[in-house]
Amino acid sequence: MSRMAVSAVLGGALVIAAFIFWRPETSAPTTDSPIASSTLQNGTGRELEVVAEDLEVPWEIAFLPEGGMLVTERPGYLTVLGKERRRIPVRGVRAGGEGGLLGMALHPDFEKNRRIYLYFTAESGGRAVNRVVRYIFRDNALSEPEIILDGLPGSNFHNGGRIAFGPPTLDKPGQTDRYLFITTGDAGDEDAAQSTRSLAGKILRVRDDGSIPEDNPFGNAVYSYGHRNPQGLAWDDEGRLWATEHGRSGALSGLDELNLVEKGVNYGWPVIQGAAERSGMRAPAIQSGASVTWAPAGAAYLNGRIFFTGLRGSALYETAVSAEDGKASAPEAHLLNEFGRLRALKLGPDGYLYFTTSNMDGRGRSTKFSVNPEHMSKD
Repeated sequence: MSRMAVSAVLGGALVIAAFIFWRPETSAPTTDSPIASSTLQNGTGRELEVVAEDLEVPWEIAFLPEGGMLVTERPGYLTVLGKERRRIPVRGVRAGGEGGLLGMALHPDFEKNRRIYLYFTAESGGRAVNRVVRYIFRDNALSEPEIILDGLPGSNFHNGGRIAFGPPTLDKPGQTDRYLFITTGDAGDEDAAQSTRSLAGKILRVRDDGSIPEDNPFGNAVYSYGHRNPQGLAWDDEGRLWATEHGRSGALSGLDELNLVEKGVNYGWPVIQGAAERSGMRAPAIQSGASVTWAPAGAAYLNGRIFFTGLRGSALYETAVSAEDGKASAPEAHLLNEFGRLRALKLGPDGYLYFTTSNMDGRGRSTKFSVNPEHMSKD
């Protein structure tokens, strides 16, 4: 199958991309993948494999230790990809706009406890809320649901939704706690992002049971604040957290961000945007500028670089990050306009970068969907 033919059917698909110069010599990718269906060469030394097609707004990827992977689909399905394909409905999901089944994380001890965490939009009292629910995943089925964090502000827009376990605790010798980090959007209430009492427009940090770490800066789940709609999390070799974030939308769309996230820091939304500075607020490590839109989603770290996907930007971006000063280089765009809107991004156990396309989410070109740009979000 030619590369153009593949591009034409990637409405909702999961793809592998391997750029050989991206990876350390000691972690070169394997030459085959047990779950890949086809291998493509485009003449630039780059290898692409289409893993799965016919996914409906695939939002997150997780790799199973026994082989295969899990993918969340925003309408409310957890899909198992492996020797067989299985689609598991997730009860309680309210799908609409940008809401639905979003983030996913496997517990660090998943092989022993089989715990999986899902972030999704639900309904409570007739309004949208977001919650994090913990399950047991065994024999391709979900069981024992337990809500560990509820009442996160929800809306048709700006629901955040990325969840990930961080590295072992580095600032407490002898401790190996791995906290769960959660991104939330401002849910359309910009001012809430500046309130440390609200969970909207934040990066949250909790223990694996939802309890609050004693050293959280505000006595609640809030780890950092002043975010608009953060959607990607990645840790570098120094244990530092980087997050992608959507800037303003509509006719003035732009000022998307990559932030180096630190505990208790205010990242400024909506008071400052882009490179603007103000006392007590942190400007981003890099930002897209007022005339460029990335609409950044998933993020991954590899060999001194942060990679992140672009929805409106329709690219896979690469930026080098500094171990000394926390700065980042101007991003380079790969696969620009080749696959349309790109969303989830994960570094696989085989050394490949896996990403999903999101061209059937109501904003992809293949749907011929039109909307007033004054009211259009970038997600």
